[in-house]
Formats: sequence, C-alpha cells, structure tokens
Amino acid sequence: MIEHLKKCAQAVLEGDDRQAEKLARLTLDKDYPLLEVIDKGFVKGIREVGRLWEEGTLFLPELVMGAEAMKKAMAILQPALESGGHEQTKAGLVVIGTIEGDIHDIGKTLVATMLSANGFGILDLGADVPVQRFVDEAEGKKADCIAISALLTTTMPGQKKVIEELDRRSLRDRIKVIVGGAPCDEKWALDIGADGYAGDAVAAVALAGRVIGG
Repeated sequence: MIEHLKKCAQAVLEGDDRQAEKLARLTLDKDYPLLEVIDKGFVKGIREVGRLWEEGTLFLPELVMGAEAMKKAMAILQPALESGGHEQTKAGLVVIGTIEGDIHDIGKTLVATMLSANGFGILDLGADVPVQRFVDEAEGKKADCIAISALLTTTMPGQKKVIEELDRRSLRDRIKVIVGGAPCDEKWALDIGADGYAGDAVAAVALAGRVIGG
C-alpha cells in the first residue's frame, strides 16, 4: 500500500496521465481505501508540483501536465467515491470563468484544474461569460467564491461589475471574489473591492483557500 501511494504521487509529479489512470484503476481493483489513496497519493503529488512551481524548479508545461494527470485520476476515482457513499471533503465551491468580451481560456482552465486537484468543487463557465451569469450561477449553486479572469484591459471593468451585482443582490458578504489575468494586479483587486488577486494557478489555489477558509 505504501508503495502504491508513492507511485500515485510520482505519477502526478511526473505528469504521467496514463500512469495516473492506471494507478487509479488499480486502486479500485485492489479495493484500496479511496480517501487515503487520494489524500496521501495523488493530492500529495499535486501539492509537490505546486511547491516546485513556486520555487522555480518546475515550469508551466510541467505544471499543466501534473494538473492533467491529477484530473485523469480523479475522473476514475470520483464516481467510486460517490457510489460508495464516501464524503470527500470539499474545500469549497468556486464558480470560475473569463469575463464577457474576452475569449482567452487557457490560463483560466489551468486555474480551474489546479483548484479541482486541490479539493475544490468547480463550476467552470468557460470564456466570454456575462456578469449576470457569474452571479446567477454562484447564487443558484450556493458557491463560496467566484474567480474571474480578464486578459484584456478593456474587459477588466467586468470584474468590478460582478462585485457590484453581488452587492446589489446582498450576496457580497457570503460570496468571495478573486481575480486574475495579465493586466490585473493586487492594486486592481483592492480598488474594485475583490477579496484578492492571484498571478498564477498555484497562487490561486492558496488564495481561494485563504478567502474561503477565512
């Protein structure tokens, strides 16, 4: 079992999605404890990926590959968790998307994948998402946080409009808002009343944990 956990972590660290899938299926075949394999195997691997990214040892392609390996493993294990009645602790539900007028999707998708890999529930709305839809979905799904990406200076004001719409519906105290994207920074987040800014996917995971947990 210990060796299996090490292999699960290593598959994610190496970004080997085929091996991650194989090990996830082996977990089910051997009837290993699912929560233990996820937490001490696959999640341990993705956390190490994040740590190495932050210290500059891993680069963006490796970060993407690690997140994808984790995603493939969880696609196999998640149905088994649910059908077996296991309660996987969720760090919180995040509604994520790129704001209306902006079709850039790659960075946002990586953030969504990394959040999911670290235990957050994710509702990914895609790109070119209207202000009203962000708020409608967050309200309807009782989300804990909205994560809004903007890659163009011309679409940045849409992030502020989401916050204003939350205020208008008296939801702002309950739903946190984090922002990201190339033209954004911490000052912008402060100016529009967001709960924080993240410059990359790993930082977004840490920020989401802080704002939801805090």
